[in-house]
Amino acid sequence: MITLYGIKNCDTVKKARRWLDEHGVDYQFHDFRDDGLEAGQVQAWIEELGWEQLLNKRSTSWKALDAAAREAMDDAHALDAVLAQPTLIKRPLLDTGHERFTGFSAANYERILGRHTL
Repeated sequence: MITLYGIKNCDTVKKARRWLDEHGVDYQFHDFRDDGLEAGQVQAWIEELGWEQLLNKRSTSWKALDAAAREAMDDAHALDAVLAQPTLIKRPLLDTGHERFTGFSAANYERILGRHTL
């Protein structure tokens, strides 16, 4: 089962959901704010993607962290930071059931999902 993680009012998440709907992709949407996140799940994402890929360093959430927190960021700190502030995650996060990907572009989704479902 494909799961799209994000927050429902994010413009990039809206674009990804529209693309998935238009292409008839069966997926489940998981809202970080409404549905929450589990530590084990976030830890697995960090191990697979690396915190640098998982966190959006251009987000207002990242910029709101104090300089010391940004400088000290590593896998353990990223886990704590994401659990405290899920909007640090680069959105959307697409879980195909086999691999995870952050961000959205139509070309990437076509390439990614073409391998798995389309």
